[in-house]
Amino acid sequence: MNLLFKPAKALGVSLLLASAFITQPVLANGPIGEHVNHLQANLKSYGEEVEWMVGKVDTMVSDYDTKGAKAVKTDDLIEYWESVKFHSAIETNFVPVYASIWQGIYGVKMAIENKQPAAEVRKQQQAMNNALWQGLGAVKLAAKFQQQGLLANVTTTATKEMTQSATIDEIKHRLDRVVAKFAERLNDEATEIVHDTYLHLFEGVEGTLIAQDANLVEVLEKDFNVTLPLAISNNKSVDEVRNVISDMQTKLDRAKTLIEKAEKTRKDVF
Repeated sequence: MNLLFKPAKALGVSLLLASAFITQPVLANGPIGEHVNHLQANLKSYGEEVEWMVGKVDTMVSDYDTKGAKAVKTDDLIEYWESVKFHSAIETNFVPVYASIWQGIYGVKMAIENKQPAAEVRKQQQAMNNALWQGLGAVKLAAKFQQQGLLANVTTTATKEMTQSATIDEIKHRLDRVVAKFAERLNDEATEIVHDTYLHLFEGVEGTLIAQDANLVEVLEKDFNVTLPLAISNNKSVDEVRNVISDMQTKLDRAKTLIEKAEKTRKDVF
């Protein structure tokens, strides 16, 4: 397998990733398996999963090329990604690469749905493959740090201090900060807030939300990992970024209503 890391840049990339692993808390929600605390023992299966996903997407793109859009189901792309254990291994260790993988997946998905030429779909596929291999390299590095005791065990994102409905309010507040940081032209800080909010807050309420409205969770995942980060990195106008966040907050209001209903139901039961 050919990782994205080039030999001449390997040391610099390793140092960058090392810094991210050591300084970033690694938290995740309940459904993430215990395997993330035993990365070294699971590296072989992670590699096999990446190979499997690369192959599945390649088959889809080939079918699109030879048979057309009606021959493929683009929603399968998300199913593939969320079905592999590697999904949570990279998510809990290096969120920026995790977001890049999501962006690559949606690049392929939207290119097919918009009936782009096969060459353009292949271009998006390559970007996704690069992000997957980079993610595998990041997890391998994380495994070394984990063995050296430099990574804390992954725990739940659910905060004991806040109810899940209060967590939604905090997410909305942090998204307001994203607009402020972006307006100050502090793009890196804005992006960091997005990643941190997704991993440490939104992931903690996903389980409850999926039971209520799985489609809502899917579109919010796309917003956190694709739409908003791209709007920031592409230097859209402040109004455009604000509009993305306003749309997200509307969805989060819906999420809060569903969570409050679920919280009330639990209270009534107990």
